[in-house]
Amino acid sequence: MSSNGQETGIDKSNGRWGSINGIFRKGILVATNNRLVSSGVKRFGMRLGAGNFVAGENLDECIETLKRLTDRGFHSNTTLLGEHVADEAMAIGVAAEYIRILDRIHEEGCRTNVALKLTHLGLDLSEEIAYRNIERIATHAEELGNFIRIDMEESDRVDPTIRIYKRLRAEGLQNVGTVFQSYLYRTDADIQALLEIKPNLRIVKGAYLEPESVAYPDKADVDRKMVEQIETLLQNDCYVGIATHDDRIIDYFKAYTERHGIGRDKFEFQMLYGIRTQYQQDLLDEGYKVRIATPFGPEWYPYLMRRLAERPANLLFLAKNVVRR
Repeated sequence: MSSNGQETGIDKSNGRWGSINGIFRKGILVATNNRLVSSGVKRFGMRLGAGNFVAGENLDECIETLKRLTDRGFHSNTTLLGEHVADEAMAIGVAAEYIRILDRIHEEGCRTNVALKLTHLGLDLSEEIAYRNIERIATHAEELGNFIRIDMEESDRVDPTIRIYKRLRAEGLQNVGTVFQSYLYRTDADIQALLEIKPNLRIVKGAYLEPESVAYPDKADVDRKMVEQIETLLQNDCYVGIATHDDRIIDYFKAYTERHGIGRDKFEFQMLYGIRTQYQQDLLDEGYKVRIATPFGPEWYPYLMRRLAERPANLLFLAKNVVRR
């Protein structure tokens, strides 16, 4: 049931394929930390097709992709891939690199904002270090008329992420949003706690391997919660990034927003670079705002593995490239 008590119209049954996908997903996420798998993928991944999901290993390569997306009418976000920095000087350097990225986006006229991880900015060292770095980036982005999205990471980092987001908003930085993951049991309450400040949120299903003690294990429940959470935000006049490639959910919200008179300036569909590209174009042609997540950088391995886990069909794409070679 949806949050207003009406049936969403989305088939919530997993069936045989849902169970198989769940097995593949868990296996891929476990393999992410396997040294042998990591070594092989890092060595051959870009040549075997990882480059279809990552916009290059440096900023120049990424900018060319961002410019092409802008020219076609898409919006985008970009991320310097990396996480879990354990050195303060390195975290400060990452912040400086994001300043450079924002300047380059501005110079090139790309319709691109920035998404970043707080562990890349020193959250594992201290919340204060991460805050100082993100505050510096967000302030510079505000000066350029740009926007910063704070990605959500593992469940044990939700609380500090929310605290930092609320602190930035309290300091007057309105050009900042964050991300909530529908598969976490706590997400409904977290959304309710932020409604008074009208948060700008991206809602995703969730890509980390979390225990059943904190996250719904059943895909049908995750889909249901995603629909309910997006409805809650739209009903409370919040801006929402609907981040999914699931056409059932996308079709539902196309109809839902029309039925409730919610303007297309109150939400956008967010999808990943290299996945369902024709579907992205179709939505754009229908007049919807479509934002493509377009990351780059040499630290692409964890990102790729989570994308494979989210959609195990992508694993077949890489396997086909192996066979061709």
